[in-house]
Amino acid sequence: MALTVCSIGSAVPEQSLTRDESLEVAKLMAPETKHKTLSKIFCGTGVRKRHSVLLKKGDDDDTAVDYDLLYTPDTKGDPGPTTMERMQVYQDRAHPLAETAVGRALQGSTIRIEDLTHLVMVTCSGFFAPGVDIALMKSMGLPHDLERVQVGFMGCQGALNGLRVANGLAGTRSDACVLLCAVELCSVHFHYGWQVDRAVANALFADGSAALVGQSDGSGWKVRANGACLVPQSEGAMSWRIGDHGFEMGLSSALPRIIEANLRPWLADWLSQHGLTIDDVATWAVHPGGPSIVRSVQRGLSLADDALDVSLGVLQELGNMSSPTILFILERLLAADAELPCVGLAFGPGLSVEAVLFDE
Repeated sequence: MALTVCSIGSAVPEQSLTRDESLEVAKLMAPETKHKTLSKIFCGTGVRKRHSVLLKKGDDDDTAVDYDLLYTPDTKGDPGPTTMERMQVYQDRAHPLAETAVGRALQGSTIRIEDLTHLVMVTCSGFFAPGVDIALMKSMGLPHDLERVQVGFMGCQGALNGLRVANGLAGTRSDACVLLCAVELCSVHFHYGWQVDRAVANALFADGSAALVGQSDGSGWKVRANGACLVPQSEGAMSWRIGDHGFEMGLSSALPRIIEANLRPWLADWLSQHGLTIDDVATWAVHPGGPSIVRSVQRGLSLADDALDVSLGVLQELGNMSSPTILFILERLLAADAELPCVGLAFGPGLSVEAVLFDE
């Protein structure tokens, strides 16, 4: 038995900032001597708009920064809110966003809440217990005997890790109905001061949630296989650590080069195990960690110029929302009745590659 995707729902915070507006906020947190470099970084991301829980409506109904959460430093070198303060924001605001995404996923499915047998919760931008999964069970009236799995701290590839779990759970019983939910509040970890890799993270990341409802077998997109690869000697390419003032993201400029050099050999071998070649794949769902990563995948796999347009569209319109982003891409592909087979790819600390193969 394999997991069949019934529906996907997504949600972002109501308020958003354009790239220029985001840049002005970022300049408040960085030394004036770095503002020119900061402008180049923000323009280079390709992100045109991002949503954040740190925004609110101003008195004139325009978007305003909530400086109770993301404030202008009072003194030079101010590192910003503590991790505890940031985690309190996550605890208060992650659940409502996730609930909206789950509600939309269920509305698009014939599966009833009482039919759900499993919940897979994915997040890396915040932790508390009882967590978002328990909050969802209580607020949405999910079955009290729902079997739960938490996938944490896997970064941008988290939803594909979650899909592997969901697929495994679907194979355990013929009546399995699995709810997968990913939620990230990346803007909670906005970095103050100046470090190039963290300035890049400030320019790329955004907030969002997405949920997928699936069942054992049925008609539609099926998870035919899951794959993973740890790239040798690449630990320094991507990191994600807990600091005193938020989670600290590290991104190496060598990351696109590592992906381009290592992805194709492994992927070709993995697909061959399922009777496919790279050219047999009709549709690609690639997590857009940034435009350079998308280009590295396109070059490394020799894909057509428009093969990753949906991935780039999500990046431009919503930013990199970490783990939910791949579900936003899959949601658009499903709505467009994209051709199968489809391969989803995402990258995380390690450097590791996660893959999923969908087919009928």
